[in-house]
Amino acid sequence: MITAEIGQPIRVSTAWGGKRPVAHLRYYAQVARDLQNELERPNAARKGTSTIRREPLGVAALIVPWNHPFASTTLKLGPALAAGCTVVIKPAEESPLDIYILAEACLTIGLPAGVINIVPGGRETGQILVAHPGIDKVGFTGSTAAGRSIASTMGERLLPVTLELGGKSAAIVLKSADLDMTMDSLRVASFENTGQTCASMSRVLVPQSRYAEVRDRLLAEMSGLRVGDPWDPETDLGPLVSTRIKDRALGLVHRAEESGVTVTRTHQDLPRTGCFVSPVLIENAAMDSEIAQTEVFGPVVSLHSYGSVEEAIDLANQSQYGLASAIFGDSAKAESVARRIQAGTVGINGYKPDLNHPYGGYKASGMGREFALEAVEAYQNTKTIWR
Repeated sequence: MITAEIGQPIRVSTAWGGKRPVAHLRYYAQVARDLQNELERPNAARKGTSTIRREPLGVAALIVPWNHPFASTTLKLGPALAAGCTVVIKPAEESPLDIYILAEACLTIGLPAGVINIVPGGRETGQILVAHPGIDKVGFTGSTAAGRSIASTMGERLLPVTLELGGKSAAIVLKSADLDMTMDSLRVASFENTGQTCASMSRVLVPQSRYAEVRDRLLAEMSGLRVGDPWDPETDLGPLVSTRIKDRALGLVHRAEESGVTVTRTHQDLPRTGCFVSPVLIENAAMDSEIAQTEVFGPVVSLHSYGSVEEAIDLANQSQYGLASAIFGDSAKAESVARRIQAGTVGINGYKPDLNHPYGGYKASGMGREFALEAVEAYQNTKTIWR
């Protein structure tokens, strides 16, 4: 269904639309079993203890994106249900159908009516839902612009919101990096889902002494990506989701080329119809340029050189975003660099998110955290009963 909706390669949708959502729900089912929603804590100023309770916020609006529609849904649904909330899910208008498979599953298992509700629609539907007096919490994944609007509405209502927004993530290749391992990782981290992933490593920073080597290896990796029929299990990159997204991505590349930066398009035999784009490598772009600062949401990577590790850290942090990063090289040095990166998640020698650890962004990449117990707590209020 997801491949039919958005053209996601079947190899990717099998994982993101099938295996991961099941893993999400099973994980949070176990969290719910182990959850301690009441605990006693000793009083500091007098004898005895007081009780701390975690209570569900109420009705949560889950507004999910089109790029990984089912996995994004279960990453919110699991913790919301574990917290004790009921939910209203609004799928993206580009991918409105896969959510009905969840609806069928709810009916099949006899889930009580009203626990999970689905309201399809576009931006206006989302705005109405966020402003609705029956909504007590919003979980949103999408653009930074939409996130700011939702945060403003929820701020006026003094209600909590979790926002997972855009990114322009930096991969830093240290002098000590194993390039075989680095390229294997970037093949996924930069290009999976045709680059239509918020945490994509779309900026690659390399030492000047290894620039040519990394450039050649990266171009070879990009040229080896197979673009085409998303139903073919051998396809790496499918079409972009829509003409609008394709035109936007190509417009960013065209303006970068006009500004004088080096643009290398890998030569692919693209299908004659559909929103297909070959992988693109950008070089010599200033870090404050449009192409280096704007989330493309396509198979476009910019390559930057640095002289010192200090410069690499500074360049990586020169972004309004702070969702993800990855450091490749000697583990101790990479960890030292990771601690200075302004991002909510940083991978060492690969970008490998794990459900048992919180995920989210700094700066314009969002607020609040998904994954792990922290996601459940985001759908709960804390009450103290003093004695």
